[in-house]
Amino acid sequence: MNAQFPFDNTYANLPSHFFYKQKPAPVTKAELIAFNSNLAEELEIKLPKNGLELIFAGQILPEGSDPLAQAYAGHQFGYYNPKLGDGRALLLGELDTKSGRYDIQLKGSGTTPYSRNGDGLSWLGPVLR
Repeated sequence: MNAQFPFDNTYANLPSHFFYKQKPAPVTKAELIAFNSNLAEELEIKLPKNGLELIFAGQILPEGSDPLAQAYAGHQFGYYNPKLGDGRALLLGELDTKSGRYDIQLKGSGTTPYSRNGDGLSWLGPVLR
């Protein structure tokens, strides 16, 4: 089973203080709820016929992916915080397509160094937008 996403990993080429490389957490019972085949075609990704739930649960990583949690700084609770970041999402890579550039992420993929005591998981609703 081989998923092919024509990834460009520019973020992974930045200095290491901009991210933390990490693999997604294991999922015991991955299930595919919905799949947009038109979007997959538009993004120029090639997917196997079977096992999509394992790919989109992060259990099998697409060729060329370089999973990482992004780091950033900003204001939180009224104070500047230089150590914020993705606490429950991993960037797999970026896609350059005819319709634009897209970041492909797994949300709710487990804890990262930026989780701040959270479990790194997510309810289904916030992930499906």
